Amino acid sequence: MSERSNDLLTGLFIGGLVGAVLGVLFAPKSGKETREDIARKADEILLKTKEEYQKAVEKSKAAYEASLENLKVFEESAREKVSEMGDKVSEIAHKGAETVENNKNRLKKALDAGLEAYREESSKEKI
Repeated sequence: MSERSNDLLTGLFIGGLVGAVLGVLFAPKSGKETREDIARKADEILLKTKEEYQKAVEKSKAAYEASLENLKVFEESAREKVSEMGDKVSEIAHKGAETVENNKNRLKKALDAGLEAYREESSKEKI
């Protein structure tokens, strides 16, 4: 429960208590009636305090549950992004391997052509 809620409950309780005491002190009633009034006011204040406390607890639970839901949404989004990035990395690695293989084949063909040209030139010189 937040400090603000605690302050509200404390203020409610103290204000009610002060009001009850002042009401008793300035009321022209007998001792028995005064004690009954004090008991009734104390019960009213206690009931109001319990109600306010319950409201604060419910608000805290709602905020907690909303935070959990937001975290779940964020977690799912993060998992999706990680999965997408993994797929992209795999795709780039595959393309890189294909490029290396293509360049390797081109180089081999170029070397073979160069070797063949050398052999042809060598055979021409011997004739």
